[in-house]
Amino acid sequence: MRTTFFMLSIVLLASACVPSRQYEELKVKQADCVEARENLTNQNRTLTAQNEELNADLENLLETMKELKDDTTYLGKRHRQTRDKYTELNKINDQLLEKLKQIQSQGDAENRTLLDALRDTQIDLQRREDDLRELEGMLNAKEKRLNEVESELKDREARVKELEDIIAEKDAAVRALKDRISQALLGFKDKGLTVEQRNGKIYVSLEAKLLFPSGSTVVNSEGKKALLDLSKVVKEEKEITILVEGHTDTDPINGGAAMKDNWDLSVLRATSVVRIMNQEGGVDNAMLTAAGRGHYIPVADNSSADGKAKNRRIEIILTPNLDRLFEILNE
Repeated sequence: MRTTFFMLSIVLLASACVPSRQYEELKVKQADCVEARENLTNQNRTLTAQNEELNADLENLLETMKELKDDTTYLGKRHRQTRDKYTELNKINDQLLEKLKQIQSQGDAENRTLLDALRDTQIDLQRREDDLRELEGMLNAKEKRLNEVESELKDREARVKELEDIIAEKDAAVRALKDRISQALLGFKDKGLTVEQRNGKIYVSLEAKLLFPSGSTVVNSEGKKALLDLSKVVKEEKEITILVEGHTDTDPINGGAAMKDNWDLSVLRATSVVRIMNQEGGVDNAMLTAAGRGHYIPVADNSSADGKAKNRRIEIILTPNLDRLFEILNE
């Protein structure tokens, strides 16, 4: 009985083989998918770094504004003190002039003393006036710089607020989409299917046993129903991209010419899922990407049968469109 089953499996695998040219095209697409994923990762890092830089700039501007306000307060105090002193000196000068008129009849020595005092007072008054003008110039410059910093700070705050609003809007949309997906796939909850939201993305993970017979790349009827239920929810979404990743355990396969290793198996399974979502589920081709990760990103220990079962999976990753965020950061 086992020999008959084995021979039947070989016949089925041989019939599933694709021409060499198509196999090479699949390898090229796999490389493109890996490169695209790396680009998305790099873009995400760039976005995070730029957001941190904006926050750092905002903190620096707040500190600068505080220093300018402190300087303005200090200069304002100096200005008031100098102005009061100037008024006092004017009053003294007036008193001296009045006194000079009263004692003009007195001796030359006393007149000279009074004239010297008057000259010294006038010199001191002139110096005070010069200090006052200098302080007024410094105060005006500080106020101008303070206004510039406040204007720049408002622009930065508006930019950060716009970024935060877009991120919040994206997060709310992702949460709502995740809830709709969870509701649509509720019947598969205990059959190896999970829906999670992480890092602003939605991860729909389906264990291989839900989708494929052992060693096969053909989706079974129950798995197809799950994929079509998912497609109904996401096909009208215009602001997301969908990455379908195939994952395997570490057990080697004997796939012959069609599948040489777990890389091939993971790619072909991901491609099978993409075709169903597009051709039968109506999801736009431009939204879909198929990728094979082999056994290199496990979620459990491959030393146990249960761990291997968890690692044999399809992950469907839904990512919101962040083009508007990049436009704001590049302005």
